[in-house]
Amino acid sequence: MTFTADSRFHTQLIWFNGLLPAALVLFDGWRGALGANPVEFVTRCSGVLSLIFLIITLAVTPLRKMYGWNWLLKQRRLIGLFAFYYGTAHLITYLAFDREGQLSTVAADVLKRPFIAIGMFSFLLMVPLAITSTNRMIKRLGGKRWAMLHRLTYVVAIGGVWHYFLIVKSDITFPALFALWLLVLLGWRVVAALKKAAKVPQ
Repeated sequence: MTFTADSRFHTQLIWFNGLLPAALVLFDGWRGALGANPVEFVTRCSGVLSLIFLIITLAVTPLRKMYGWNWLLKQRRLIGLFAFYYGTAHLITYLAFDREGQLSTVAADVLKRPFIAIGMFSFLLMVPLAITSTNRMIKRLGGKRWAMLHRLTYVVAIGGVWHYFLIVKSDITFPALFALWLLVLLGWRVVAALKKAAKVPQ
């Protein structure tokens, strides 16, 4: 009973924190408080939020193993779906406002601005991850194949950080922080893999 109650609480906590940023942006939009360029603000905000949830998703395994926070494992898919949600919002904002809904202009814009190509590629990699996030898909793919597929999350995160770096023209503080966290998480996984390999009898 306690575990079920805790799981419900943690799920509600993730939902609350996942939807709160979107609610605040909508509220500021309603108040006309999104700054001089609301479209740019929403585009940047949704992109950054997608990266934040991606980094949190990747941090689940290290945190669980280091601190015994097993409850995080049950919430990883939900956190990952919020990364996809904000990534989708980021893409839709670009298509609806930057491109004014003229999809025929997207290809030329992608060729003209490489950071858009990187962002598009990263988002496309998120699609199969979101599609296979259900229990049914895990059973259909099998645990090992599902885990291998979802290692693409690291590729998505690398692409997202690179995309962010290319967008920023002067102050690279925030993309550098994302890059640092990603480097730490990648380093942890490499060290964990080396330790596991060392324990395997030759």
